[in-house]
Amino acid sequence: MRTEQEMMDLIIGIARKDERIRAVYMNGSRTNPNIPKDIFQDYDIVYVVQKTQPFIENKNWVTVFGDIAVMQLPDDNDNAWGANHDSNRSYAWLMLFKDGNRIDLSIEIVENTIESFSKNYDKLTIVLLDKDNIFPKCPTPTDVDYWIKKPTKEQYHAHCNEFWWCLQNVAKGITRDELPYGMWMYNVVVREPLEKMIEWYIGTNTNFSLSAGKQGKYFKKYLPIELYNLYKETFSNGEYDNFWIAMFTACKLFRIIATQVGVYFGYIYNEDEEIGMIEYLKWVQNKQTSV
Repeated sequence: MRTEQEMMDLIIGIARKDERIRAVYMNGSRTNPNIPKDIFQDYDIVYVVQKTQPFIENKNWVTVFGDIAVMQLPDDNDNAWGANHDSNRSYAWLMLFKDGNRIDLSIEIVENTIESFSKNYDKLTIVLLDKDNIFPKCPTPTDVDYWIKKPTKEQYHAHCNEFWWCLQNVAKGITRDELPYGMWMYNVVVREPLEKMIEWYIGTNTNFSLSAGKQGKYFKKYLPIELYNLYKETFSNGEYDNFWIAMFTACKLFRIIATQVGVYFGYIYNEDEEIGMIEYLKWVQNKQTSV
């Protein structure tokens, strides 16, 4: 596997030699000082170019980066579903190489870069090359924009309500033997407010000064071990008995963290929602087992 230094030398070296490429910048996990480095981190690279079409007309030019095992062209895929992406402004290649490295490479025109830096500047950005001095001075990278945000009272109550209300649909899916529907409601719709509440709980214990990671990937790091073990038990296999156990475990975990988040902010936790839904879930479970 090529080393980080070898990859960076390659990425910058290609840009230096190609006059069509005017600048290079990197963002993502490799620019985040709070994330330990490992071999699975992507190289999130943007080449700032004069025109995109010369690169798109020969999409396989990216083989200069190495032997590609699998590649995705996300803009083409999005267009297949009617996205109408403007490839004259930007285009992307996601490349996994046979040696295990991965580059997520985007090209964008200079105007696009200037606009994005002035309106939506990503604080996890490092400029690697700037042939024409188009970039303003960039501060030291920080992940502050990804830190857990404090909920408003309305957001807190909305997520509590969403969690408890949507559990009825999970129970419905189980009872009707509609496993795909039940799993989707549970693992997508219900899990979203559960995991947001976990983030807020972590925030209350860390002064809202960090990120819990994409899709909660740092929950294990920041949750007390007993709560993390409960969280693991909220995942079910395809057996309905296990599904019920996982769902009631999710209810237990949600109550613990939601009440503590509520106390922290002075928001009143609606116990009536919880009591009403738990009674309903048990009623549905009993009807299923009695059939």
